[in-house]
Amino acid sequence: MVLVEYDMPKLITPDEVPNWVPGRLTVRNPEEGWSGLSVRGYRYSGSDVEVPAVRDFVVVAYREGHTDMRRRVDGRWSSADVGPGDVSLLTRAADSRWVWHDDLDVLLVFLTEQEVVETCQQMYDRDLYDVEVRDVLKATDPAIHQTALLAAHEAASGAAGSQLMIDSLSCQLAVQLLRGYADIQFRDAGTGDRLTFQQLRLVREYIREHLHEDLSLQDLAGVLALSKFHFARRFRNATGTVPAQRRMRGA
Repeated sequence: MVLVEYDMPKLITPDEVPNWVPGRLTVRNPEEGWSGLSVRGYRYSGSDVEVPAVRDFVVVAYREGHTDMRRRVDGRWSSADVGPGDVSLLTRAADSRWVWHDDLDVLLVFLTEQEVVETCQQMYDRDLYDVEVRDVLKATDPAIHQTALLAAHEAASGAAGSQLMIDSLSCQLAVQLLRGYADIQFRDAGTGDRLTFQQLRLVREYIREHLHEDLSLQDLAGVLALSKFHFARRFRNATGTVPAQRRMRGA
């Protein structure tokens, strides 16, 4: 068994995970065309590893090998026998420790917060406050496992239409997680001086429909029957940015 200890940074990216969980890389997605989802395959020996909080939601799909897996998340330990067909789920931004004794071949699928949030908003058509995936050490979920395998296949093959396939798989995996393993908090529509998800969607649809016109801030505010001042403030509070003024006439 290998004991690995390193200094812990804040949130780490998929490419930084091997710094804390060393293994032999078996598959990796290309850099371009994979914005919402990324996948890495590894062959691991038995290890005891501390993993810093990861930027993305993480799905571990087990392909080969059986072992007793112990994991600590938020100070709580859990244990399970894992093997081919099983998956482990880890929410984003959570420190964890993993302990296992036998060789494993796994896929790590990373799903960005933006992908999960946007899918959640489309599913429920409500303004989202927060979403968190439950930390499940062992789930026998053939649909999620198969999605991970398909993502790995696309990473290895790079066939024509791969980007379209990954966009579809990202959405599919997000839906699977949200349906079965997510805790979702919706924002109270009556509180907060900010545009709701529905209002943002209306504005974006209007921009797409009038993309080649000389739009003004007043035009966008008019979509929601708001003044320019209230629209700009609520837009900024909802998105953290000011309304883009591409080809806008004097606002």
